[in-house]
Formats: sequence, structure tokens, C-alpha cells
Amino acid sequence: MAHALSVRLDDESHRALRLLEASGMTRSEAIRSSLISSAQRLRRRNEVIAEVAELEADEADREEMTAVATLMESLRAPR
Repeated sequence: MAHALSVRLDDESHRALRLLEASGMTRSEAIRSSLISSAQRLRRRNEVIAEVAELEADEADREEMTAVATLMESLRAPR
């Protein structure tokens, strides 16, 4: 089901819309595509944030990262 939407664009948004329209997209396609892409980026960002929090909460993983960092530092050539 399609829903009508009315928006006011600032100059930057208007330039972006013109660029998308110049690529051959209709105004509606450009707006829909942009909304979907933006939502996907936000969803992925939130997934990464959750994954980082999960890793930071994993004590065994943090100990292993520290051990690997210590090993790598010990293998580094002297300055």
C-alpha cells in the first residue's frame, strides 16, 4: 500500500535529490531508495554496536585479545 508524504527539503537535501533524479530515478524512487538505504545503515550500525558490547562483555575474549596484543608487542622489532 502506498502512502503519500510531503516534506520540505533544505538546500543540501534538494541537491541530493536532483543528483539522484539525474541518475534516472524518479523522485519517488529516489526518496524510497534513500529511506531504505538509510534505515539499513542504521540497522547495521545498531547490530555492530550490539556486537561490540557483547564482545566487550566477554571476559575470555578480552583476556585473549590482551594476550595476543602482548605477544605482538613482544615480536615487534626494536626501535
